[in-house]
Amino acid sequence: MAKQSAPRELATIAPKLVQVTDDVLFGDVWERPELSPRDRSLVTVSVLAALYRTEQLPYHLGKALENGLSVEELSEAITHLAFYAGWPNAMTAITQLKKIADERPAA
Repeated sequence: MAKQSAPRELATIAPKLVQVTDDVLFGDVWERPELSPRDRSLVTVSVLAALYRTEQLPYHLGKALENGLSVEELSEAITHLAFYAGWPNAMTAITQLKKIADERPAA
């Protein structure tokens, strides 16, 4: 799995934010052994969907698929969240998941 990093173009306006994202979030937090990348992806997607963070969600849905979660597992998690985080949040997240799944090559 390639190491994650903040978008390089953001360094022109917020170099410290990019550095902290790369070094602390992706270089430390995501690398801690207490949770697998798969589990971290499930947690991250769930929180982003629940909080309606639609700009970050597509990237992390794709990363979750790369980290071993299936479309079916992500769909189930989003369906479960609908009752706790709100129907509109879940519908937005599932729409984004469908778009990403449709764009990926068939396994």
